[in-house]
Amino acid sequence: MSLLFFGKDPDSDDDHYPSAWVDETTADLVLQGWKSDDATEAECLNFGSIPDTEAVIRIPARMVPQLRKACDAAERAAGESDLR
Repeated sequence: MSLLFFGKDPDSDDDHYPSAWVDETTADLVLQGWKSDDATEAECLNFGSIPDTEAVIRIPARMVPQLRKACDAAERAAGESDLR
């Protein structure tokens, strides 16, 4: 697996920062974010369960530019793999 780094939260300190990557093999987005609080998780549960292998995370809105770039790269990579 090879991860292409797109950026971290510009307002976070060096020890705690949401980040965005794209897996260059699968074109999956890989996100690091803050764990959600109980109220957020409870609201998410209104739409379905959260399996043990999944998590609800929070990414700050100020990271939209990095996420947009990562999404564009993932979309391109997935489209390229469809052509193979």
